[in-house]
Amino acid sequence: MSHTAGIRQAQKLKTRQALLDAALLLLEHQSLSSLGLREVTRAAGVTPTAFYRHFEDTAALGVALVEETLGSLHGLIAAVLAETGDSEERLDRSVAVIARHVGAQPAHFRFIAREQHGGVRPVREAIAAQLFRFAEEVAVALGQEPGSAGWSEEDLLMLGGLYVDHMVITASALLEAGPRHERDIVEVARRRLRLVSIGRAHWLDEG
Repeated sequence: MSHTAGIRQAQKLKTRQALLDAALLLLEHQSLSSLGLREVTRAAGVTPTAFYRHFEDTAALGVALVEETLGSLHGLIAAVLAETGDSEERLDRSVAVIARHVGAQPAHFRFIAREQHGGVRPVREAIAAQLFRFAEEVAVALGQEPGSAGWSEEDLLMLGGLYVDHMVITASALLEAGPRHERDIVEVARRRLRLVSIGRAHWLDEG
């Protein structure tokens, strides 16, 4: 890549990120369905024409925000699940990861919480797809444990989905409670995970 092409690519990425950041700031006070393209470009300091070089419409921009928010979590959660220790310890650590991520990117997670059931279908579907991917990843990790012997793939996916649902609930609770009550929210989340673990241990019991 030439020096000029490199500069052009860097500028393109900078403009794209400026649009994402401007949209996220505006979405603190409104839903994506009410967000106007010109409103975003004005806040980002670019022309409407520049917007279309990066996104087809505001729905596509919303999907990119979903990927920016949840996509970065995959590597972090995967690293926790790959660590040594029993499943309860690793899931405890995953709660800590979520708490740190929500604390570092509260606006991103408020966007997810609001748009998960919002009026923009491609964004709802993108969020659902990311959460299902999380459930699959957790199910695969749990399936490799001795305690999962005899479990069907369907039941493991159900368990993975239960853990992911808990992750979403915990993130929402952290946003609502604020930093002052983070420790209490995290402790409740860990206790709930232990309750799930107890149920998991007896899932295959007869009767």
